[in-house]
Amino acid sequence: MLDRNKDVAELDEKTVFVNRCAKTVKGGRRFSFSAIIVVGDNNGRVGLGIGKANEVGDAIRKGGEAARKNMRAVCMKGTTIPHEVYGMCDGGKVLLKPAPDGTGIICGGAMRPVLEAAGIKDVVGKSLGSKNRLNVVKATIDALHQLRSAEAIAALRA
Repeated sequence: MLDRNKDVAELDEKTVFVNRCAKTVKGGRRFSFSAIIVVGDNNGRVGLGIGKANEVGDAIRKGGEAARKNMRAVCMKGTTIPHEVYGMCDGGKVLLKPAPDGTGIICGGAMRPVLEAAGIKDVVGKSLGSKNRLNVVKATIDALHQLRSAEAIAALRA
């Protein structure tokens, strides 16, 4: 039987962005929050979740639960990625390139938490197009899901 508490403890949860939204009502403004959460096991699995609530803590909790449900495997080659890849989501465009051991994660913004949560240690990334954090995170995850190992590509060609 699976021990869910053990699985949850091993996952790395990162809050990428918390957005405050205001609605004007008769008595003034009513605030709500949305949170972009990335969850990974630092070993090739990563997921994205978005949570919305009237309190920051509730939004983060909901986003974490959604991210755990959406986790998918990522193909890795050692501590880097097997090949160059380009991901897109709406206006967010991301370019990821493999890097030699010891290089580290050379990218910024919303790409870094996704790559760290996936367990990728050496990669060079460039965010092109929109700087919208949600679209950049989705584009990064799209790029990671396009990765294939050399064996998998050879099997497709055969």
